[in-house]
Amino acid sequence: MQRAAAAAPRRRPADRDVLGRRVIAGGALALAVALFLSLSIGATGITLASLPRALAAAIGGAGDPALAREQLVLLSIRFPRAILGMFVGAALGVAGAMMQGLFRNPLADPGIIGVSSGAALAAVATIALGNTLAAPLTRAFGVYALPFAAFAGGVATTTVLVAVSGRRGQVMIGTLLLAGIAIGALAGALTGLIAYASDDRELRDLTLWSLGSLSGASWPKVVAVLPFALAIVVVLPLTIRALNGFLLGEAEAYHLGVDIERTKRLVVLTTAACVGAAVAVAGVVGFVGIVVPHLVRLLAGPDHRFVLPGSALLGAALLLVADVAARMLVRPAELPLGVVMAAIGAPVFLHLVLRRGIGGVE
Repeated sequence: MQRAAAAAPRRRPADRDVLGRRVIAGGALALAVALFLSLSIGATGITLASLPRALAAAIGGAGDPALAREQLVLLSIRFPRAILGMFVGAALGVAGAMMQGLFRNPLADPGIIGVSSGAALAAVATIALGNTLAAPLTRAFGVYALPFAAFAGGVATTTVLVAVSGRRGQVMIGTLLLAGIAIGALAGALTGLIAYASDDRELRDLTLWSLGSLSGASWPKVVAVLPFALAIVVVLPLTIRALNGFLLGEAEAYHLGVDIERTKRLVVLTTAACVGAAVAVAGVVGFVGIVVPHLVRLLAGPDHRFVLPGSALLGAALLLVADVAARMLVRPAELPLGVVMAAIGAPVFLHLVLRRGIGGVE
């Protein structure tokens, strides 16, 4: 027994760093492969080999109908859809990693504080009331009304949570969690009430949106989420040291020089921006924020230098693969992205939970 223990020493920090870099490199490779598949596979049969011709047609203004079709499919449909898919997957993966680091629980989820439910409620209200109470919003913002409403709902929910959970300038994590659960339940009830009062057409739109999809991807939506993508890139380096300190506990993190309250607010607001923007452009998509960060931690360890970028890369790759499956399984129709993601994520998550409980994997 002692020989076995001696033969299997604890992994050194240098070994962890090498493993973490390998996970990031593997995530980048997986994302490159997923992006290639997303751009190459579709119900039309047009592949990525047609891209040079489509670009030439776009630049030269060629009038060939075949080239125009390739240009439409590749440049106006698949490219913005792939970019939005990468953003949604990366945003949900990062939000999940931050929540798990904040709560020091690898099974935490971005929806745990109710931001997803708040964003979904605002979007559902816009869909169902777009011709009545929400008519001024739809007239003012046009096609951007739904994304704006979803993001505003996520930010409003976060503002309420921070106000409710704040005590003497401090954000109480336990109160934040309980308030998030309560607000999520209330938002779900109001969403159900709106659906109950909707007519058949509105109910169909609500159902399809709530199941998640990237079918409405366009370049204007890509431009709309670009500021959020840049914000994530800026915020990530600011949270790594603080979240690593949180692994030891709040008191220990404080003694290491971490501004506890500032970190809590930064993580909660960043999560709201990530989830709100993702819900705005893709609807409700589950399991990315809980499965991907947990898987990265199993592979690379708890260091957020690797967990955060690894979650972004693998989250983006996973969502692109799920979107390809959604487009191809019942072509020329399309499955809801949330259904495919649940079919992929639920078995993986169950396996991770059982493995953790039986094998003691940390």
